[in-house]
Amino acid sequence: MPDAQTHAVSSTATQRPTGRSFLIDTFKAVGCLLIVLHHMAFYGPMSDVVARAWPALVSWLYDHGRLAVQLFLVCAGFLTASSLARLESLALPAALRLVVQRYLRLAIPLLAAFSFTVLVTEWVRPEFQHASLSAPPAWGQALAHLALLQHVLDMEALSAGIWYVAIDFQLYAMTLLSVVALKFWPLTWGTPSVHALRRAVWLGLTCASWWWWNLHTDLDDHGIYFFGSYGLGLLAWEARQSLHRPWPETDSQPPAHTQRRVIWVIFLAMGVVAWVMGPRLRMGLAFAVSAVLMAVPAAILSGQALQELSARRPGLAWLGRAVVWLSTVSYSVFLIHFGVSLAVSAGVTALWPGVLWANALGMLASLTLSLLMGAGLYYGVERHAPTWGRWWVWTGLFIASVALAKP
Repeated sequence: MPDAQTHAVSSTATQRPTGRSFLIDTFKAVGCLLIVLHHMAFYGPMSDVVARAWPALVSWLYDHGRLAVQLFLVCAGFLTASSLARLESLALPAALRLVVQRYLRLAIPLLAAFSFTVLVTEWVRPEFQHASLSAPPAWGQALAHLALLQHVLDMEALSAGIWYVAIDFQLYAMTLLSVVALKFWPLTWGTPSVHALRRAVWLGLTCASWWWWNLHTDLDDHGIYFFGSYGLGLLAWEARQSLHRPWPETDSQPPAHTQRRVIWVIFLAMGVVAWVMGPRLRMGLAFAVSAVLMAVPAAILSGQALQELSARRPGLAWLGRAVVWLSTVSYSVFLIHFGVSLAVSAGVTALWPGVLWANALGMLASLTLSLLMGAGLYYGVERHAPTWGRWWVWTGLFIASVALAKP
């Protein structure tokens, strides 16, 4: 591998992108709040009491809050395409290093959250008999969680929403594998560029997911089921580079407006065919988010427009800071919120069962504590460089929590 490419791979593996997209931060922040509220509505028991007063709100969170996953999937694909853009090709050893770094980045804070959730579950179990409690973990189950294989092996998850972490890892590995495969494509005169081939492969996988894999719910423990949304993020980044760059007018290629029109026709055709084959609300949201990422002006994508508005109205500055902060800690909040909700639910149910105001305040307290403890998990664990040494430390603590939880 050339030195420049080696440096690019190393940089991608060890750092997050330095530039931020305020629009993506907004999607992640909104998604974080929605998924926490969805799990509170789904698992109860506080939401069961609150639903007596606000049935429409709780029902909407129960049924549709999970759509927030589409925001995360599309944004993750968009950011992955951005990080891989500098690489013309990717050798297998470099791809494996990236996969390992991704695993460590996902797994280290996850193990910390697992330790907390397992101990909270066992702490509240004697006085809080509820369906949301998982059974005491078995050793095989704990090892499956270490490998992010619990759902593939049909084992009960130790926390809510953990399936998404495994899916994110699978999707990232699939994307890298597709880039590695292009290294073996025979490039001859007249062959499309590597970047054109990459776009074609991602388009093919995205269509295959929406037109086939995503129609089979028995595949929902595997990345191929969700590649449609993730692939839309990959393609949205690639399309944005074409839609927003100046196109040279030459005799060898169509005019710029024609090329941009072709991009939108392909995008819409893919969505129409998928909708005809099986209308899905989650699919509509994924296409809408990817279309926004493709089309919005650069000032909105980056947040420059909000900065200029905040300069005229200083009172709005806090909004931008809050969105960026919540986006930054969103993964840690996602990991820790279920354990927090269990603890709050057990306390409220023990003291004020069936009392509306107490359970409504309990849900608000659960959300607030989830944000605060998620921030603690981020600053204490997630933001530090992911290394095998730290992985071993948190693996040891997770195993110790499992041992303490066993009857």
